[in-house]
Amino acid sequence: MSDKAPVPGQNTASAARRFVRHNSLGLLFMAAFLTCLAGQAVAGHAEFNNQLRTDGMAPLSFGAYLTASDFAVDVTENWQSEYLQFFLYIFATVYLLQRGSPESKELDRSGTESDRDQMVGEHARDDSPRWAAAKGWRQVIYSRSLGLVMGSIFLLSWLAQSIAGVAAYNEQQLRQLQAPVSWSQYLSSADFWSRTLQNWQSELLAVASMAILAIYLRQRGSPESKPVGASHSATGVEG
Repeated sequence: MSDKAPVPGQNTASAARRFVRHNSLGLLFMAAFLTCLAGQAVAGHAEFNNQLRTDGMAPLSFGAYLTASDFAVDVTENWQSEYLQFFLYIFATVYLLQRGSPESKELDRSGTESDRDQMVGEHARDDSPRWAAAKGWRQVIYSRSLGLVMGSIFLLSWLAQSIAGVAAYNEQQLRQLQAPVSWSQYLSSADFWSRTLQNWQSELLAVASMAILAIYLRQRGSPESKPVGASHSATGVEG
């Protein structure tokens, strides 16, 4: 046996390194998200104040801009399109296939699959989530929980976009000495649908590009790619 005493803080440091290593993907993207959000706030504040000065109005403080409708609508219009992308992709890939793509299930596995394949009910394992082994409404909800949560976030962020959007739109209307519009009128306005569709089309193009390009192109070591030597026709295979 070793007589060495543990170094104070060594276990804590090891646990911290292990946590970072095991969660590095999520931590990287959360850090990148916060960095981009901060950059958007700084750039948006500068642009907003430039517009106010052009209109002969006093500039807004940074803190006031963070709670302004203009910043809120710019943020939420991007969030709702991202969650729409995931929501549609999660549900579409249950039934729809793309031959040769690692983003698709294998060609003979379209649909919700059997309880045995999904390890639910009596086929649940010891380490399966508790609701996977449950019966009735709990299993039904848990079996679709990812898509339901993504869809709910999409709807909530879209609602937030519309509320912040009408406030920002009416502020612009008032600066131009024009009458404000109601929320229902804004929902049918060109401004709302221009903001919405310019984000939707880019997200849907990105998904289609990933599904199709991954048939022929490779990224060694990535689970989003097939193995480098896999056939172009291999479907549902991840590297």
